[in-house]
This record gives sequence, C-alpha cells and structure tokens, in this order.
Amino acid sequence: MKYLLLIIAIVGAALGATAQSAAQRADSAYNKEDYRLAISLYNEDLATNGPDAQVYYNLGNAYYRNDNLGRAVLCYERSLRLDPTDADARHNLEFVRSRIQDRPEDDTSFLAALHHNILGSATANAWAWIALTLFVLFLGAAALYIFSPGVAVRKAGFFGGIVLLFVFGYSLYVAIDSAAIARSHNYAVVTAPSTILSSSPRPSRTSADRVVSIHEGTTVEIVDSVATPDDPQSPMWYNVKVNNATRAWLRASDVERI
Repeated sequence: MKYLLLIIAIVGAALGATAQSAAQRADSAYNKEDYRLAISLYNEDLATNGPDAQVYYNLGNAYYRNDNLGRAVLCYERSLRLDPTDADARHNLEFVRSRIQDRPEDDTSFLAALHHNILGSATANAWAWIALTLFVLFLGAAALYIFSPGVAVRKAGFFGGIVLLFVFGYSLYVAIDSAAIARSHNYAVVTAPSTILSSSPRPSRTSADRVVSIHEGTTVEIVDSVATPDDPQSPMWYNVKVNNATRAWLRASDVERI
C-alpha cells in the first residue's frame, strides 16, 4: 500500500507538471526566438487551462514576432477583455494597430470615447464594488438629511446625496456595460491577409458588388450574419461595421471573433 500510494503521488505530480508546463515551455521557446513553437505551446496551454489574460498577451507577442499582425491584434484584444487594466497589452495593441495597413477613421463621439476609456480603467468586478461603496455613501448622506438637526448638515446630506446617487448610477451602468463587453462576441478581427467588403453576401464578379478590400488586423463589429451552405468558399457571411460610416458584408472565414 505504501509503494502504491508513492506511485500514485509521483504519477499525479508528473501529470500536474505536464499540465502546467506548456506556458513555461512556450516562454522558453519565445526567449529562444522559436516563435512558431511558442505559438503552438501557448495555444496548447489555453486549450488545457482555459482563457488567461497573461497567456493571451504572451501569445500576441509571439504572433507579432512571427509577422502575424491579425492574430496579434486578436490576442491582445482577448487579453484586454479579461483584464482591461493591463497597460502593456493596451500599449502593444496600439503599437500593432499602427503597423497594420488599414486604419479606419475613428468617428466615435467625444463622450463615447470618454466612456470607453473609463471602461478600461477597471474590471467589471471592481466597478461593481465601486458602485456598492457609492450606494452605501448615498445611504449615509440620506441619513444625514433625514436625522440631522442642523440645517447646514442636512443641506450637505441632500446635495451630497444627489451627487452620490448620480455617480452610483453611472458606476453601476459601467459595471454592467463592462461585464457585457467581456461576454460579447460581436467584434471580430480580420485574420486573413486581406478580404473584400461587399454590398451583398456572395457578390458577383462584377465590381458593382464590391466595396473595398481590408487587410489583416482590422477590427470590425458584426451586426448580422447569413448562412450560405452552397458557397464553397465560405458557408457564412457577416454584415459588419468598420466604423459608424462603413457597413458591408464579408466572408466569416476571413475573420475571427474576439
């Protein structure tokens, strides 16, 4: 029995080391500039252990070093979905975007851009705790207004409570929006070297149906989809927005959802 338990312990430790060694071996391959092996091992670790912000970040670095800018953007985006506060992932994402061929004009309004920046300053859980703290402070301000005998303190409680209620409401909205974005799969990245934006799915060979070509690394928002099972090139087409001004169709096989 003693030897049997020893064998079980050794086998269990070996299996555990094997399960945890893929990312470490990937790091070693990356440091040796064997980026293809690093990519394979990072993907193996993700398949075994599930999504991880740091592994996606490292995988993005390996894809970039392997001149695969589209998948580098995809991995940085996935890393930021899991940890929006990672400054390194955000910096690398902006750097790789500066190297891709297509740079769609950003027509986002000032308030929308500000809200996006606020979303990236903390995780959904952190925003939920912030909202809860603000709600407790609001209750404290309401208690001051109701129970305090002093007029000045009651005024402070009243106006402070209004401000706290507004900030609490926005913080709660940010927490909900951040959680929804983390679970959303409505955005995708072009991973093919290039793809054609078309005015209709399965366009004809005439130029009338073709809008423009876009290249790897471009991020699009998926608005709708249509199945084309008889299409030998792509059984699915996505209706996408490149920005608020451009909406067209492209092959689903040319992009990968974040």
